[in-house]
Amino acid sequence: MVLMVALAVVVLMGIGFRKAGAALVWYDEVASILLAWLTYYGAALATVHRAHIGVPTLVERLEGIWRTVSILAAEAVVIGFFVVLAWTGWQVQAVLAGTSLVSLPSVPAALAQSVIPIGAVLCILAQVLSLPRVLRAHPGGVPAEEEA
Repeated sequence: MVLMVALAVVVLMGIGFRKAGAALVWYDEVASILLAWLTYYGAALATVHRAHIGVPTLVERLEGIWRTVSILAAEAVVIGFFVVLAWTGWQVQAVLAGTSLVSLPSVPAALAQSVIPIGAVLCILAQVLSLPRVLRAHPGGVPAEEEA
């Protein structure tokens, strides 16, 4: 919510200052960074609720061992993707060391791009922490403890 409000404020300020004839030099860069942060952290939040990456329709139609195998295979692919993303994001941090934003030279570029490895690790944690709940769920989507 904070990122959405910050992005809205920056965009509205950018519009207002541009209409007034005194465009902000940092507006475009900061708005782009805020949008990237909103995207990565929003994806991590969606992952907590299992609303981001997955194959729920397929999983709901399977039963028994095939359901478990499909869940674990999907988890392996998703977590593998986020591991690669986190590793790549970490490498980007090393490349950006010592550089700064173009319009705000006092802000390190690595800070702006830190969302890549952090967001990926948050997604991995969300996937791992929610996996037991998904494995316990009945094929119809009702958790096993609610069936009785």
